Amino acid sequence: MGHKNHYPEEIKREVIRLKLLGELSNKEIMDRYGIKNVSQIKTWLKWFREGEEHRLAQPIGKQYTFGKGPEDDSELGRLRKKVKYYEMRDEMLGKYREIERKWFRKYSSK
Repeated sequence: MGHKNHYPEEIKREVIRLKLLGELSNKEIMDRYGIKNVSQIKTWLKWFREGEEHRLAQPIGKQYTFGKGPEDDSELGRLRKKVKYYEMRDEMLGKYREIERKWFRKYSSK
């Protein structure tokens, strides 16, 4: 079984900063901070872009689900997450409806 590395939150935030600035390549960042896989960097960036920065501090193996983040999360933070969730849900529903319309037009005319 593989060994799981724990990277401190400060390292994760520095890696994100360097990636956003474009100062170093993934390989250079991996060498500098001892990161074993590029997917780790991509995961941290994804969390940052999706407003899930609290996940940078999560313990190894602990996966927070929506609304189940750290207990010290403020009410405002929880409400922001909820708004983001509903916005994403509405966007996905709109995309689904558009695909459904295209599919219906394509196959109903035959």
